[in-house]
Amino acid sequence: MSTDTPQVTEIAKFNELGLIPPLLARLTELEYQQPTPIQAHAIPSILAGRDLIAGANTGSGKTATFALPLLQKLFKEQGEKSSTNHSGNYVSALILVPTRELAKQVADSVRSYAVHFNGQIKTVAVFGGVSANTQMLALRGGTDILVATPGRLLDLITSNAIKLDRVKTLVLDEADRMLSLGFTEELSALLALMPKASGPTPKQTLLFSATFPEQVQALTAQLLNNPVEIQVQNSDTSTLVQRVFTVNKGQKTALLASLIKQHQWSQVLIFVNAKNSCEHLAEKLSKRGISAEVFHGDKGQGARNRVLEAFKAGEVEVLIATDIAARGLDIEKLPVVINFDLPRSPSDYMHRIGRSGRAGEVGLALSLIDHEDYHHFKVIEKKNKIRLEREQVKGFEVNEALVASLIESLPATDKPMAKPEGTGKKKAKKKRETISSVNADIWSGYSKPK
Repeated sequence: MSTDTPQVTEIAKFNELGLIPPLLARLTELEYQQPTPIQAHAIPSILAGRDLIAGANTGSGKTATFALPLLQKLFKEQGEKSSTNHSGNYVSALILVPTRELAKQVADSVRSYAVHFNGQIKTVAVFGGVSANTQMLALRGGTDILVATPGRLLDLITSNAIKLDRVKTLVLDEADRMLSLGFTEELSALLALMPKASGPTPKQTLLFSATFPEQVQALTAQLLNNPVEIQVQNSDTSTLVQRVFTVNKGQKTALLASLIKQHQWSQVLIFVNAKNSCEHLAEKLSKRGISAEVFHGDKGQGARNRVLEAFKAGEVEVLIATDIAARGLDIEKLPVVINFDLPRSPSDYMHRIGRSGRAGEVGLALSLIDHEDYHHFKVIEKKNKIRLEREQVKGFEVNEALVASLIESLPATDKPMAKPEGTGKKKAKKKRETISSVNADIWSGYSKPK
């Protein structure tokens, strides 16, 4: 696969990217100050018709990266024709995403960017968990942009509600997540129904992925034609403060409740690993006087939408979620994310904490670990190339003898870094992990968000 990376120098304004006035006006209204690195690099290439493979940190502005040039191309195509030759159940641009929430969010963003097109660009979102009949009605006469999850889209194709033979642009958003969720067969089936990249009516393919495992690499080789390859590290990552608090087993809930009450966060997103864990933790917090909502796969789609919208609006202060909230969800100025349970996958750690500290805002990511989590967090650090100091909160000091015993049992490569071994008290101290004690101000050294 032949790729090249564009060289972009000192682009600091959206009006330097080739975008048309209606889009620029909307970006001004939305108070977008300047393009993110991925936007500055990718938008000109997409407007030029190039295939694209892009990787960037979460919160880097990927939706606008593909939505803005996509809308511009469709708007110009319509303006160049006295009347559209579209009929029936056509789709001009298809955006495939892994989850229902991301489908709705992307479609809402696309409609927002297109507000000055006076309804000329039709955008429809289709996903599971809600009535297919309503979505079939929305697709009558076709659509310019379709945002879809793979499973529901295949259902609608089987029902003859939509066809993909006239797709001109394909966007795969969160490609690694789609494959990890088991959508490989569905993707293959959908791709077989679309025009080929080298056919008489070739389509443009844009692939976005946070990570590039072997499956994603195989997909890019299959789909993309001489793509532009962009790997951008978000320069705003320093605005996210990561901290790790150690706590004795069985005291996590008490520590969590103490932190929430002490700091009176306007919003906090708490991650656990299982659906029933959401409910159990919400009940435990309720007994401690803290009201929390839950967000997981067993809740109906309508209920999930309502909870998410209430959380975004600030009507819900504490949200407990599984990893369905770890990818793609954009919650503006979310101050705090807490890992109550550590994610099973080290890559999911970065996606979870990326819900905070987005678009240059200061954010805080806390992980609460007891002695059973110690080794797994070392794996997370190693895979993500980070090292974080272990801290503890006054009143929740850990059993140091247990920690020291645990450290001694770890492989040498997993033991924490420490100062050269000394004698007496210094030697005894070295056998324990260096743990600092934090008090009220966990934002020490950082600008606390308002």
